[in-house]
Amino acid sequence: MKASVSNERTEDHGVEKNVVEMDRILVEEVGQFGWYQRRSLLLLAAVMVMSGWQAEYIFTAARVNTRCEIPECESTLDQEFTPLWLLNAIPGSSFTDFENCQRFNTTIIVINTTVADVINGTCPAALFDQSNTILCDSYVYETTDSVVYDYDLACDEWRRSLIGSIRTVGTLVALPITGYVSDRWGRRTALALNAFNSGWIGLTRYWARTYIGFVVSQFVEAALGSGITSCVFVLILELVGPKYRVPIGATMNTCFALGQVTLGLIAWAVPNWQKLTLALYIPQLFTITYFWLVAESVRWYMCKGRYEKAEKVLIEVARVNKTVLSEKSLQALHKSATEEKRRQAQAREQQAQEPLLLVLLWRNKRVLLRCCVTPVWWITTTFIYYGLSINSVNMSGNMYVNYMAVSAIEVPGYWVAAALLGRVGRKPVLAIAFWACSICQIVYLFLPDNLYGASLTVYMFGKFFISVVVAGIYIYTPELFPTRYRHRLFAFSSMMGRIGSITAPLTPAFGDSLPFILFGSLALVAGLLMLFTPETLGARVPDSMEDANNINNKK
Repeated sequence: MKASVSNERTEDHGVEKNVVEMDRILVEEVGQFGWYQRRSLLLLAAVMVMSGWQAEYIFTAARVNTRCEIPECESTLDQEFTPLWLLNAIPGSSFTDFENCQRFNTTIIVINTTVADVINGTCPAALFDQSNTILCDSYVYETTDSVVYDYDLACDEWRRSLIGSIRTVGTLVALPITGYVSDRWGRRTALALNAFNSGWIGLTRYWARTYIGFVVSQFVEAALGSGITSCVFVLILELVGPKYRVPIGATMNTCFALGQVTLGLIAWAVPNWQKLTLALYIPQLFTITYFWLVAESVRWYMCKGRYEKAEKVLIEVARVNKTVLSEKSLQALHKSATEEKRRQAQAREQQAQEPLLLVLLWRNKRVLLRCCVTPVWWITTTFIYYGLSINSVNMSGNMYVNYMAVSAIEVPGYWVAAALLGRVGRKPVLAIAFWACSICQIVYLFLPDNLYGASLTVYMFGKFFISVVVAGIYIYTPELFPTRYRHRLFAFSSMMGRIGSITAPLTPAFGDSLPFILFGSLALVAGLLMLFTPETLGARVPDSMEDANNINNKK
């Protein structure tokens, strides 16, 4: 799931002096969103689209229709997926609705095809005991485009679904790795490394000849290359002025959704999993050029004391934007950065003398309650968001069209959230979105299979509402916690959310109905939990535990 449209909200409220000084320079001198920022936006949008391709396992490991091989009636060299005699040998009601993993047992011991008396290409029903079914010994596949065929995963739905879960575990590992690289060597370095790693490691999957090799490649690629999104958001949101951060954040989320749509288009054009791997990952190798094409974060330079390089970037921004940067502003920025380091050192000393965070939370029950509630929101959101994307390819109809439609509907969801959260409020928007998503899951369960258009429409509305939640929850969660502990408590909720994203790829193995029962139930509960937290629209972002306890519940 994507980063937020408002990860920089604390900066907008002037929590950190260094950030306020930087914002003043953007607003009053170099420009909040000039040609320099637009150029950077285009570069980062391109890599954001590619990050949407990282869900390729949905197609490379897609479910394939199978049936039992009937050696009594067919040879391995000449097999038809739905021969005329199919329902004589396999339980089913039609040529489109039959058992994938079972067949009828034979009534006699067949020595060869002549004994089986396969007359004129038919396979007589008398050959089988239709009251006795057995599991398949071998399978016939409708297509050979997925790894399901190469690794013979026909009826092993758990191993097939496990591919996505293991990849998601890799994204969990990527968080501390990307964070360390970003803090140690810079945001630009972290971005370029993640994007390039995703390209070359993903490309190695073309030569994966075993299930284990394929899964290991998915995990390693995710661990070393799935930090693109957070790097992109940090770089672009630190570069634009406060006025543009929400729409720019929504634009980046839109690019991610468009990446998923283009993934569906490419997979439709190149269905074979090995050729699809080449088509998706070779272009990503060019992201190595981002080391030179993208400028490093000014805020990171200032944090590391590299003031000359920070000034050089700001001067370049002013030159491209055709504005003027005063020497006085550069000196003030330098001074504020130095002061910020001193304040951070003091804060660390004070924190060392304070009680443990768990003790503070126990003393502040309202904040403790939020620490219990917010992880449920996050688990629910990631579980439903990823679950709906993954299960869309298993619906009736064209799986590529389904996936593209379900991905495209995210775009209006992000923009509706951006429009309503600042006007209506966080709680009503998120609660209604959760409940509306829950209703969509219930309605979808009761729709007949033959109503494809209605089913897809309801499914898309479910994805629309959970996309509203995705955008809103990134804004609302950090607003509930005090400044000093905001990052840690927000990270805790986000980390717990990975439980949902890790579990979501397994839902196709739960059956046809259970996933949507879970989606609907969790969304209902998450919406109800909104009643236990305060409204933060118009409220000052809390600096202390006392402030967090006293957020006005009526605003």
